[in-house]
Amino acid sequence: MKAKIIKIVSNQYTIYTEDNKEYVASARGILRLGDKKPVVGDEVDYQIDSDRAMIGNIYPRKNQMIRPKIANVDQAIVVMSAHEPDFSTSLVDRLCFLISHANIEPVILVTKMDLVSENDEILNIIDDYRKSNFKVITTGADDSIVEALKPVLKDKISVLTGQSGVGKSSLLNRINPELQLNTQIISKALNRGKHTTRHTELHEIFQGLIADTPGFSALDFSKMDAHELALSVLEFRPYLQKCKFNDCIHENEPGCAVKEAVLAGKVSKIRYTNYLDVLKTIKSKRKYWG
Repeated sequence: MKAKIIKIVSNQYTIYTEDNKEYVASARGILRLGDKKPVVGDEVDYQIDSDRAMIGNIYPRKNQMIRPKIANVDQAIVVMSAHEPDFSTSLVDRLCFLISHANIEPVILVTKMDLVSENDEILNIIDDYRKSNFKVITTGADDSIVEALKPVLKDKISVLTGQSGVGKSSLLNRINPELQLNTQIISKALNRGKHTTRHTELHEIFQGLIADTPGFSALDFSKMDAHELALSVLEFRPYLQKCKFNDCIHENEPGCAVKEAVLAGKVSKIRYTNYLDVLKTIKSKRKYWG
């Protein structure tokens, strides 16, 4: 019988079956000791022996995120606030590059829009992402986010990521108060929140599954080369085969179709600038700490 792992605590695996039942299962030792240990999101085979569920096989994964450790993700919702903490295009783009590299669709969710004035720069930033064909959802202090997220979450496995203190757990509590997830108030001194989520868990919401995950403390590009980075910038893809040189990394090379698209306004200058910053990180073989 087939099921999905929705929670892991120690060596106990909560699985959600095709007939909408939950069991706390164990995994055969050969699975726990192998290179392919079970993670949240895995599709598995299981059997019931004496009222005890046992995982016997893990199906091939279509993708896997290392941080948070979760598999078979359809979309990653990057949660950022308009203010307190301030919206960071650098962090959003770095997250989106890594998300796209993992073959996952990025979705940007901007909270605290009720704090935004008519002339706020955040409005131009949001418009820039939308013009670049990113899916962007905005929400304030009301409950409009509930209706906005219903079609986005339906039939999908989604993860939440983004800044600490932007209200990821609070957001899930607004969508479904029964979750009663822990929340934290932002530290005024640090302009950031503390991580409140202790493990990765999938929650059933709006006919989909969504994970409340710890925010990233480090963005690791050490396993990505320059050409993989360029492929991870969704706006670059229509131009990557049009450069004069096959090994173009879209930095200083002549005849670069990507740079020409930036100058023509077809590719966001924000995205290109952030790409160059990450490119320097990759070329210097170091990790970027956010």
